[in-house]
Amino acid sequence: MKPSRIWIGAAVLYAAFFYWYTSFGGPLSEQEIAYYAEKLAARAEPERMAIWLEFMRSDTGDDFAMLNAIDYRDEPLQVEGVLPGETSAQVLRRYTAPFMARAVLHAAHPIFIGDAAAPTMDVWGIEGAERWDFGGIVRYRSRRDLMEQVMFMLDSDIHSFKQAAMEKTIAFPIDPFFYAGDPRLLLALLLAFAALSLQLYATRRASQASGAG
Repeated sequence: MKPSRIWIGAAVLYAAFFYWYTSFGGPLSEQEIAYYAEKLAARAEPERMAIWLEFMRSDTGDDFAMLNAIDYRDEPLQVEGVLPGETSAQVLRRYTAPFMARAVLHAAHPIFIGDAAAPTMDVWGIEGAERWDFGGIVRYRSRRDLMEQVMFMLDSDIHSFKQAAMEKTIAFPIDPFFYAGDPRLLLALLLAFAALSLQLYATRRASQASGAG
C-alpha cells in the first residue's frame, strides 16, 4: 500500500469523525428557542422556564458539559413500571439507559461518572447538600442536541423513573470547557500512530521485496 493512501485514509476517517462529533449549527435561533419553549411550557414550572430560556439564549453554538450530582431515595416511589424489590439505582437506569442510548448517537457521552466516595467535603450556603450518592459529567455536542433530548424525554414515559429514583439532584451546564481526553485529540494521535506504523511496515516490505528481487 502506498504511503499516500494510508495517510489519505486516516485523514478521511478523522474528518468523518470530526464532522460527526463537532457542532456546526451555530447558536440556537429565535425560531428554535420559541419551538422548544412552547413544548416545555406545557410541562415545566414557570420559574424553571426562565432558566431554560436563559440556557437557550446564552447558547455559544459549541459543545458543553453537564455536571450532575444525584442522591437516591432510600426506596423508589412505586410508580407504574417499578418492580417490587428494585433499588433506586436500578429504577434510575430505566431512565438513563434509553436517554443515553439516544444521546450517544448525537455524540454525547460521559466524561466521567462514579459513586460518591464520602460525604461532601466542602459545602456552605445550601441546605441538604452534605450527602450525595452518585456524580458525573456528560459532554453534549450542542445545546440543540440537549434540547432534542429533552423533547424525546417529554414525549416518552421514562421521566417518571427519574422522579421515582432521586431524592434530590443538581445539574448545571459548563460552557466553555476543556478536558485532556477529548476524543478528537485522542483519535488524531491514534490514527497518526496507526498510519505511521502502516507506512513503516509497507516501506519495509517493499525494501525486502526489492532486495529479494
